Amino acid sequence: MRVLGVDPGLTRCGVGVVEGVPGRPCTLVAYYVVYTDPADELPLRLLHLDRSLTDLVAEHRPDAVAVERVFSQHNVRTVMGTAQASGIAVLAGARAGLPVQTYTPSEVKAAVTGSGQADKAQMTAMVTRLLRLAEPPKPADAADALALAICHVWRGGTRSKLAAAAERARRGGAR
Repeated sequence: MRVLGVDPGLTRCGVGVVEGVPGRPCTLVAYYVVYTDPADELPLRLLHLDRSLTDLVAEHRPDAVAVERVFSQHNVRTVMGTAQASGIAVLAGARAGLPVQTYTPSEVKAAVTGSGQADKAQMTAMVTRLLRLAEPPKPADAADALALAICHVWRGGTRSKLAAAAERARRGGAR
């Protein structure tokens, strides 16, 4: 399974692509950070993010997209930008006809480190170790995006299969 993970942000949006199967180490395909200029108007920033994510989905042809779920922050301005970037990421995956799954930061931390309370340094260290990289991916937005992709490979594939089975059962076993 190839997964494109997105750590949404309006100024810096991390994107990571991995391949793998549940229970096995994943393989790094690529990682990026899409930057937008805070001096630009919001519509231009969102358009740049949309075009960049759409291009990355087309280039890497993932089987699924994993996006960090926006959580409440004290800074409304920051959470608004993150929510807008998240919406663009979800749209890029949906537009390509891909399954899109969102994960909370604690779900990703638990999947990757075993603890939902892990800090940034622990997350980056585990991503580096799990992907067998010579050095940590930088900046942290890229490491977070890779963690999202790893989380989806390990948890999302099973979650998707269970949801599909439940849907088939709901429809009376029809495929």
